[in-house]
Amino acid sequence: MMFKERLTRLLTADDDVPSTTGGGSISAWSSIACGDGHAVGLKEDGTLWAWGDNGDGQLGLGDTGVRDAPTQIGSCSDWARVSCGDYYSIGLKENGSLWAWGNNIDGELGIGDAGARHHPTQVGSESDWASVSCGAGHTLALKKDGSLWAWGWNGEGELGLSDTTKAITPAKVGIARDWAIAACGDGHSVAVKKDGSLWAWGWNGNGQLGLGDTRMRDAPTRVGKWTDWAAVCCGANHTAALRSDRSLWVWGWNGAGQLGMGDTFDRNAPTKIRGACNWASVWCGADHTVALRNDGSLWAWGWNGDGQLGLDSSYDRDSVTRVDSARDWAAVSCGADCTVVRKKDGTLWTWGRTTTGATSVARPSTGD
Repeated sequence: MMFKERLTRLLTADDDVPSTTGGGSISAWSSIACGDGHAVGLKEDGTLWAWGDNGDGQLGLGDTGVRDAPTQIGSCSDWARVSCGDYYSIGLKENGSLWAWGNNIDGELGIGDAGARHHPTQVGSESDWASVSCGAGHTLALKKDGSLWAWGWNGEGELGLSDTTKAITPAKVGIARDWAIAACGDGHSVAVKKDGSLWAWGWNGNGQLGLGDTRMRDAPTRVGKWTDWAAVCCGANHTAALRSDRSLWVWGWNGAGQLGMGDTFDRNAPTKIRGACNWASVWCGADHTVALRNDGSLWAWGWNGDGQLGLDSSYDRDSVTRVDSARDWAAVSCGADCTVVRKKDGTLWTWGRTTTGATSVARPSTGD
């Protein structure tokens, strides 16, 4: 495969020059979410934009046509958060209402049926949602009261409802109201409670639940005894998490080196990545991992067949590897086989199996 040598900067139709502001420009990006071939971005003015594959209407543009550049979803400017599953998307508005669109074969949109939607469609009538996370075909969302809700595919118990029956509307996970963070993988789920404890459930064939074995769980099960977990993300079959001391821990499938341990052996319990404890954030793609350090440097490892590590090649890496020499990276999102990163100036950059209609991009430039 031929790779471009420079990173692709994403431009909207009316944004043909790089933003040089630190966030004051209306064209500055606030956050980004990636699925399997599509992406949805939130701008600082509250507008929502989408691009990439659209066979199931996952762009929310009212059709199934591919977009090779960011295209605004409707005219609303009150979006607050967004998350992407494989072929669907869910957005949260400032008023606490939840909206979904795209593929819905397993009820992952949570709207009471299995029909796809090409426009944002409200999930129920509640306006007390706080956050949402999308997996391959299941969804987790937190309400403002700290309760956790799940819907979609449940063949491996990933909804945490003590069964394996899928749900097509939001179903409450247990009775607890102290959940703080939730993340979805392909068939597993991991969440952090307000006391800093970590919990996992679902498919566990590669130890991605971190419970010391490979047995499936269909209800939230505590991972170890630590109470200082600060962030968590899930890949297809691996998990990465940060503790409050900014150390980075990984577990699960490691066939492409996505755990960054210098080998390709699976881990069925949280294992610390060697080196300094100065990690700021981490994100998992299907089989790759990308993380930011406190100094603004970017690091990547794992599967690299489409150049999703940004290292100017298609060779996998089984150890934590620095992506260029820049120190102005601010936030990361990984799709199945691509990586999208926001810089401190609000511009957005992408590489891997891109969702921009370009060939794969293997190496971000340093801006020179």
